[in-house]
Order: sequence, then C-alpha cells, then structure tokens
Amino acid sequence: MFLCLLSSCYTTAHSRWHIQPDRSIRWDVSQDIPHYDHIEMSGEMVSTVLRYGVNADGSFSLERSLVWPMLRTVPNNTHASLMRRFSVNFLSTLQVNGLTLNNERVKYMQLNGKLTVVSEFTIGHLRDMKAGGELPPAIKVTRVFFPSVDKAMLCEQYTIKNIGKDRIELLIPQSRMTYQTDSERGVDGSYMLVASTELDKDGLFHLNSGDSVVFGASVQGYKKGQAETQPNIQSELASREAFVKQVWDGLDFRSPDETLNTAFAFAKIRASESIYRTSGGLMHGPGGESFYAAIWANDQAEYINPFFPFLGYERGNESAINSFRHFARFMNPDYRPIPSSIIAEGKDIWNGAGDRGDAAMIAYGAARFALEMGDARIANELWPLIEWCLAYCKHKLTVDGVVASDADELENRFPAGEANLCTSTLYYDALLSAVYLTGELKKPVALSAQYRKEAETLRKNIACYFEANIEGYDTYRYYAGNDVLRSWICMPLVTDIFDRKEGSVKALFSPRLWTEDGLLTQAGTSTYWDRSTLYALRGIYAAGEREEATRHLQSYSTQRLLGEHVPYPIEAWPEGNQRHLSAESGLYCRVITEGLFGIRPTGFNSFALTPQLPDEWTFMELVNIHAFDVPPFDIRVVRNGARIKILLERDGKILKSYSSKVGKTIQIQLK
Repeated sequence: MFLCLLSSCYTTAHSRWHIQPDRSIRWDVSQDIPHYDHIEMSGEMVSTVLRYGVNADGSFSLERSLVWPMLRTVPNNTHASLMRRFSVNFLSTLQVNGLTLNNERVKYMQLNGKLTVVSEFTIGHLRDMKAGGELPPAIKVTRVFFPSVDKAMLCEQYTIKNIGKDRIELLIPQSRMTYQTDSERGVDGSYMLVASTELDKDGLFHLNSGDSVVFGASVQGYKKGQAETQPNIQSELASREAFVKQVWDGLDFRSPDETLNTAFAFAKIRASESIYRTSGGLMHGPGGESFYAAIWANDQAEYINPFFPFLGYERGNESAINSFRHFARFMNPDYRPIPSSIIAEGKDIWNGAGDRGDAAMIAYGAARFALEMGDARIANELWPLIEWCLAYCKHKLTVDGVVASDADELENRFPAGEANLCTSTLYYDALLSAVYLTGELKKPVALSAQYRKEAETLRKNIACYFEANIEGYDTYRYYAGNDVLRSWICMPLVTDIFDRKEGSVKALFSPRLWTEDGLLTQAGTSTYWDRSTLYALRGIYAAGEREEATRHLQSYSTQRLLGEHVPYPIEAWPEGNQRHLSAESGLYCRVITEGLFGIRPTGFNSFALTPQLPDEWTFMELVNIHAFDVPPFDIRVVRNGARIKILLERDGKILKSYSSKVGKTIQIQLK
C-alpha cells in the first residue's frame, strides 16, 4: 500500500485529533462518543493526571488526580508523593437567571500544554421551553486546565459567554473546600488541601448578548505552617504559556511532515515540564502517579539528560547535572553497584532489582551530556563519575568479555540472563565518548588509547557472544539461551554497530515484533514499551534504512499524537495503562536529533552529522540548537539534485556550507 510522506495522508478519518495552525491539536466532538482519555501535565511543585472525556449525552467528564511530590507520605519510599483525586464541578453551582446550566454539549477540545474544553449549555431544562418551542438563552463555557509552573497547584480558568439574544443575570458563588490529611500518614504531619474559586468581583454579573466573564479556580496543597497561595490564574496561565513557548522555540524541528513536526514540539513539553524543585535540588521525574522527586539511571541519566543541552532549557540542564551529582555520591572503592534510583528528594535509594547495568547507563548518558554541554568545568566535575562507571563495567566483564548484570532496565519483567545486549552496547558507546572526553580534558594519551582498545575488544566480544539467528533472522540474542525475538536487539544499531543491520531491521519490522503501537517487548506477547520502539527507530535511521524508519515513525507518531490516547509517547501497556512518563518524550526527540540528523558529539565544539533525508522530502531543519558551547545555531539540509546541501546558519547568516550525499557522515567543527 502506498503511504504518502506528507502528514495529510496520515491525518485521516481514523485520527480523532487534528493539527491546528497554532500547533495545538483539536478534537471536534461529533457522534463518536463516548470517549475518554488521560493526560499528565506537570510543574515544579505539582503534577496532575486529568482523566477527561465526553459522555454519551455530550457532557464533559473530568476527574483530577493531583500529585504533590514534596508532600511526602509514610513510608517515604519511591511512591510516597501525596496523591488525591478530585471530581468537584465548579460550574454546577453557577446560576443563570436563577437556574442551573443544563444539557451540555462539548463542541471541541484542544491541547497545547494545557487542556481547553469548549461547551455550550442551555439554561434550565428542555421542558422550560418558551412558547413556540424556542430554547432558553444559551451559554458558551470555555474551561482551561493546566498546572502552575512553580506553585503547588492545579489552575483552572473559566470563561462564561452569553451567546443568546437576551440579557442574563449570572451568579458565581465563592467556593472553598478544605481537606486535612491524616497526620500519621505524612512525613511532615498533616497536609492542607484547598479547592476554591477566584473571583475579582462579588459574583453578580449582568451579561448582554456577546458579553463574557472570566473567573479562576485552583486545587492546591501545602504543609502546615506554610502560607496558602492566593492564586492569580491569569498570571499563572501567562507563565504556563511562556514555558510552552520557550521549549517550542528552542530546538525547533521543521520538515514537510506536519505530524512529525508537531509530535516533536509536543514531546518537548512533556520532556521538559516534569522537573521538581525538591530539597535535594531539581529532579527530573518520570511521573505516572508513581515516580516523583527521584531519579533513575535509565530514565534520567540515559534517556533524557543527553537531550537537554540541545534544547537549551536551563532547568533541564540543571536537573541533569544534579542527577549525576546524586549518583556520584555512591561511588566506592570496592565497586559495589550504584543504586538504580535515588528517591525521596535524595534522602534514600531504591535498588530492588539489583544491578540493572546502571553504571553503563550512567556512563553512557554522562559522557554524552558532558560533550554536548561543551563546558570544561562541568565535564571535569562529571569525569570522576564517568571514569568510575567505566571501571565498574570493566570489573563486571565475564569470561566472554561482555558485561554481567543482575537484570536490565525492565527489572526482571522479562528474562535478561547473566549478561544482556543492552548493557554491553551502552558500555561500548560510553567508551567511545570517553575517548573524545579524554582529549578535551587533556587526559593522558595512554588513557584515551586504553579506552579505544577496550571499545574495539568489546565490539568483537559483543559479536561473538550475542550474534545469532533468532526465528530465522540473522540478528542478536538478547542473552545466552534467548531464542525468541526481543525489541532490544536494536541496541547495536543505536551505538553504530551495523554488522547485522539487515537481519535486525527485518526482525524489528516483522509481524513478530511490530504492531500499530510499536514494538512488542518480546515476540509472542502483547506487552509493549515505547522506550524500545523509540530506540529502534533511532537505530534504524542510523543504519541508513531511512525509508522504512520514516514510514514507521509516521505511523507511530500519528497514533500517539492524533489517535485515541494523545498527545505524548507512553511508557507501556498493559502495565501503567499507557502512562505519559516524561523521559520517553525525550527519547522521541532523540529519534530526530540522533537518528534523522545523525548527530553524534565528538568534542566540546564538534560533532559528526549523518543526515538521513527521506527520499520524498526536499528539506529538513533543526533551528535554535543550543549545544556545544556556542550561540544557538541552525542546521538546514536541502535536497540539491542527486545530492544534498547542508547549511549551518545563525540569525539567517551561513556559517558553514557542505555538499554531500544522503547518509554520508561529515565532521563539523564549530570553533
């Protein structure tokens, strides 16, 4: 079947949501109801999962799940953030001409870092129709839901507009509900929760036809002794919109495919918003009503931290450095494992799965991050951690020369053997980054040569130990004894090991692994995790199979951005019910930066670039790249006959120009 590369071919009748000119996505509610979904949104002090939808009668359905990461509960473990659900309906107490709002019909919903819901109501009941069958005056209500950027509250803005012909009297009551939690279940005793409305006037309004009034509401939580926040919803909305604009303007991806452009923009929101201002510093957290005020060796060190330097988001960079500092606390001369997770605002650890290959994850992420930041001071601070993690992996080499671990990042959900493919390939990539870092940090030449030799030996050992024919495909076994296809066979491709690329790509895109939701974790199951799908797409681009990669990336992106559960990449299913964990959105962005564009840091001010411009595209661009310690710059790739032209620009001025071929690597030196 022919699949057009342009987004219009993917935004079909099967897509519930549609992209708007302002980059938002919109669902025009029709007869395809009831329909329900959930989305997570976060700020520095709060996160919320909104379970929203439209009922069969056209009315809006909402349950707010609020998470306060710094209101710790007992026992103070990984999941000890205070969580409460609220279904309060602030509109239910409004009176219009002495009557309540009735017969709601949701017209559309919109997402762009906030949830907007536009509905129309009648006043009273249909039995109250005027003589001649005329309906009472109509009211249009616009609801907007979003978390505060820096306060511990969910914000809501309501706009009530008279769209009828007659003047109406509107009464909005001052609403305030308070909750006090059990003092024995809080680390700091009882917590106060307040759900209230915010009114500028006394609540009585007279609206002529076309007039409107705006009021706010919030749900907030705080410790005893802390002052209750007096919210200014308009100001909070402006701050949230400024945050979205900041991450949308930073590292902007542009191509002929509107769906990919927009999915990238949305992924930047989720990747960047889930950073919490804890007593242990800024901590990027996965979310999902489970994982807050804590860091993990995979989600943070490996997945998201290497993305932030490109975006230039200072909170992101600060949270990355902070995470590495926390991990560095656990270096030890006996080479005991670094904890998989540091929890409870940095006060405790979780290590329930043993060594998951965490040192390889940290070395991989920290080395790339240090190169991308291009700051010798930061790199020198991170170097002891990188060096220790590399030495730890070396200590864990088996007699076959691959890295042993107790589990992998799936924490024994699926078998990983005594040594798994993922850990050894991450260690291999970290060794290559260490070679570049030693040069930048003026380390002894012998150390650089040592790391290079260790990488070469490890690559040979990976081939000898993991290469296998699995289910008829010349690819890799994930561990010794593995005889069914696994999604993580993509890892050699991600780390530029292409010896078995043909068989691996065929296996990954085979019906045994690929589904409409991406890759199954293991052939023959129904379980999928987006993280391996996103790694695979990135690796398949790196392997030069750009047409297959683009076709599957478009299909996946359409499903996640415009389908039935939107708008971000998810963690997994059935576990977690497709939670919008944050670091997966960072992995989505890296499909573009490291897969489609093929950016690999090689120094503080240099990188390798391997553009994989799809055959039917005429151009692709990354605008406002903040990495490598230079002012923001752009990369433009333009088709030029049978070749491509690569332009590095800043403020519209060409800095460097190259003529090349699609898929060919060129070395870029920025200064």
